[in-house]
Amino acid sequence: MKYLKYILAILAILVIGFFLLGFIKTELSYECEVLVDKPLAESWAVSQDEEKMSDWLMGFQKIEHVSGTPGEVGAISDVYFITDGEEVTIRETITQIVPNESVSMLFTSDFMNMDYTLKMTSIDGKTKIKSSTICEGNGMVSKSIIELMGNTIKAQ
Repeated sequence: MKYLKYILAILAILVIGFFLLGFIKTELSYECEVLVDKPLAESWAVSQDEEKMSDWLMGFQKIEHVSGTPGEVGAISDVYFITDGEEVTIRETITQIVPNESVSMLFTSDFMNMDYTLKMTSIDGKTKIKSSTICEGNGMVSKSIIELMGNTIKAQ
């Protein structure tokens, strides 16, 4: 009986610690930068071409427009991915777009929301692509999981 109390106490501490992670750190933010050996106009065109999204978005399957004009502020689309053998749908809303310069989007799913910005800059005939992402879970469990999986999310 004494060991059972210790085991239950340890489990309780772990569960409380798990939920405290999501309570203390409510969002995950990260940036990524890459230099592409292509001109800015070509890099921008590839990033906006739905036919080429599977070339640079891991697991991308398709995109279905829900409302608004595709490629313009306010456009809403469902984006389908295969992740670990399962189909995942994320709702994308374009919140800002400056052609050949930047696009900002809000991605929503049952698990989390992501505020995403992609910026492109021309440097000596090449393109510097920089992305900034802020992720926030849609509940205490998802907030805690995001905190624990932070490095995995950043690696994607």
